[in-house]
Amino acid sequence: MEKTERTMKSEKIYEGRIVSLKVETVELPDRMYSKREIVEHDPASAIVALMENDDVILIKQYRKAVDKILYEIPAGILEKNESPKECAVRELREETGFIAKDIEYIIEFYPSPGFCTEKIYVFLARGLEKSEKDLDEDEFIDCEIVPFDKVLKMIELGEIVDGKTISAILTYNEIRRKK
Repeated sequence: MEKTERTMKSEKIYEGRIVSLKVETVELPDRMYSKREIVEHDPASAIVALMENDDVILIKQYRKAVDKILYEIPAGILEKNESPKECAVRELREETGFIAKDIEYIIEFYPSPGFCTEKIYVFLARGLEKSEKDLDEDEFIDCEIVPFDKVLKMIELGEIVDGKTISAILTYNEIRRKK
């Protein structure tokens, strides 16, 4: 028996600027019915931006959902008809004021597939050159350049709690370790 669910009914109950919410009635593999609340979220790109000495550019940004200022890697939602790589290039410049000579794909993942459709593409940026920040009007972001080993320690100590940042940094650490 294939253990998938079949959508019997789908109702969009909210549509916002960043997310939409739908409730689906599904038929389960045992022919019983259940409800699924699904947050529809466009894909995003995130960037591990490395200076020449392997220091990492982190941003500090207040996140209302958790009511805290968080350390994160630069990231943002893909615009219409924009590729994940184009988004990474744009977000790096907008949020940090840096342009990369080399952008390399490293991983993609679903951060919360139990209820959300969002997919995040992660890129590695090297050969950074300073440019100008171009923040969105509702963005208030500070940048910090942090030694890579300190970033790992910040994850270990719970000072970095953002899932995409943890996933991206630990993935890059494995790539780096294998070289």
